[in-house]
Amino acid sequence: MAFDGIVISCLAWELNERLIDGRINKIYQPETDALVLTIKNNRHNYRLLLSASPSLPLAYITEDSGTNPMVAPNFCMLLRKHISGGRIAAITQPDMERILKFEIEHLNELGDLCTKFLIVELMGKHSNIIFCQPDGTIIDSIKHISLNVSSVREVLPGRSYFVPNTMHKLNPLTVDSETFMHTVLSKPLSTAKALYTSLTGLSPLISEEICHRASIDSSMSTSGLSDAEKLHLFGTFRRLMEDIEDHRFTPEIAYRGKEPVEFSAIGLSCYSDCRIQKFETISDVLRTYYAEKNAATRIRQKSHDLRHVVGTALDRTRKKYDLQIKQLKDTEKREKYKIYGEMIHTYGYGLDEGAKSLSCINYYTDKEIVVPLDPQLTPQENSKKYFERYGKLKRTFEALTTLTEETHEELEHLDSVSTALDLAQTEGDLAQIKEELIQSGYIKRHTGGKNAKKQKLASPPLHYLSSDGYHMYVGKNNLQNEELTFKFASGGDWWFHAKGIPGSHVIVKSTGDELPDRTFEEAARLAAYYSKNRNSEKVEIDYIQRKHVKKPNAGKPGFVIYHTNYSMMIEPDIEGIEPVK
Repeated sequence: MAFDGIVISCLAWELNERLIDGRINKIYQPETDALVLTIKNNRHNYRLLLSASPSLPLAYITEDSGTNPMVAPNFCMLLRKHISGGRIAAITQPDMERILKFEIEHLNELGDLCTKFLIVELMGKHSNIIFCQPDGTIIDSIKHISLNVSSVREVLPGRSYFVPNTMHKLNPLTVDSETFMHTVLSKPLSTAKALYTSLTGLSPLISEEICHRASIDSSMSTSGLSDAEKLHLFGTFRRLMEDIEDHRFTPEIAYRGKEPVEFSAIGLSCYSDCRIQKFETISDVLRTYYAEKNAATRIRQKSHDLRHVVGTALDRTRKKYDLQIKQLKDTEKREKYKIYGEMIHTYGYGLDEGAKSLSCINYYTDKEIVVPLDPQLTPQENSKKYFERYGKLKRTFEALTTLTEETHEELEHLDSVSTALDLAQTEGDLAQIKEELIQSGYIKRHTGGKNAKKQKLASPPLHYLSSDGYHMYVGKNNLQNEELTFKFASGGDWWFHAKGIPGSHVIVKSTGDELPDRTFEEAARLAAYYSKNRNSEKVEIDYIQRKHVKKPNAGKPGFVIYHTNYSMMIEPDIEGIEPVK
């Protein structure tokens, strides 16, 4: 993600269009490093979020005011005192820096018109919100930075505000051809890196985009570029800057599947392999992108404990399975001991006392066999010894065969739970997975079992509509799969599942119709996408009518058996399949 100077430029233009001449109605500080300003303008109330979070600095128009503390922090009280009711006179971005500068006119205690500046610096861990006098004197800031913290600049009341030096970068809006050639492209770096290390506000993403538009390999050294390529690169760069100067922005998000991978204020031709969704404003982009990213991050965080339980159980079960397989392999010589015992029992009457071996014809194969003997034992005792070994290994084989099958089923079950955790989208999904782990004995049940059941009901399967109008349902975990297949689906409905790997059950409600080929393909794509192999080029899908799918006795949730099925190879791509909300 690139919250760079170009995004800030687009945001500044949007805020100018919406907020200029607006009055600051309310000021909140929901977080220690974030503000929400309610601004009334053009008969509309806008909520402006300003966050100086070191991990996620943001600024955009939002619909959410956040949860406010009972007692307003000092910085919030100071802003209320000075600029509550103030008019926003100007919103600027100095020299393509990642800075928004709000010029606010207000009346002081004597009723005189005064001006203050609210400066929002969106610079990663150095982000800050600073309140200044017109002469640059800092009144206060949301974060106090002393010389002990930063040797570059103090941000304290009474100090003078200045923009920190950005490693002598150039303003991209004012760079001419000569400067571009002799300053930017003279650096012994890759072309993309030369761009973003030389020009203010350009991120690695935008640098990649400029190179892509110019049909130049971004990893190529600047010294390897011909004069024609350098000139073409400057022309491409200059056209992009003209778009920014003329406010020709195209806010968009690039999606890979359902996952947002990048956002930008300009068109991203370098993400041609992704699904691009365009938006009217950059605020809409930021609000959507971070909401979806935060949702995914929140689910990953909340699933951490469950992933740990499943991961630990998987490791333990794999070790147990490997040991059982090794022990099972050791029992393969049991038949040899049985034959040894029978050969001694048949031919041992002619052995000399103290013989160390018996050579005879194996009547099972008609080939000569040499049977080792213990010279201290009689032929009858040697035969008995081999029969006892055979009996012990046979019992071990029979026991291990059952245990190994059980362990393999446990492995498959845990693997399916791990896949379900990857597919989880809501806290309700996690609650269902936790309930399954409790039922399977991996987690002890505590109080609140009823609450877990309520959460389970609140997390329905995914619902899609095929191009031909048939309803398709996708289970997100084993409990949902179980309910979909054996309680929700009718006998004539069609059932889809990735072959031989963990994944979702997909049910297509046939309503007694013969399904079109396109619907079969779309259901198969869903089954491929919601499986462990969703990142593969092709996935083999089994499909069959629901009436032929059976649940084995004492089988784990979601585990089924079937004997006669159809199969197809399909890409795990669900683009174009319409979800039902």
